[in-house]
Amino acid sequence: MTLRLSEQDEQTLAELAASEGVSRQEATVRAIREAAARRGHELQVRELSARARERYAEVLERLGE
Repeated sequence: MTLRLSEQDEQTLAELAASEGVSRQEATVRAIREAAARRGHELQVRELSARARERYAEVLERLGE
């Protein structure tokens, strides 16, 4: 796979890799995995929040009065 980056993104990636002591390839893979984990966590929080709002709707309504 070829990843095309702007000069600024290339520099940022190089700095990230250097700061972590890994290759640019490894820094890219880590960034992808971290982004995927955050997205999964955000989705889980949204789902649990929706369930809680549904479950406690009556209580929340009374608290709002």
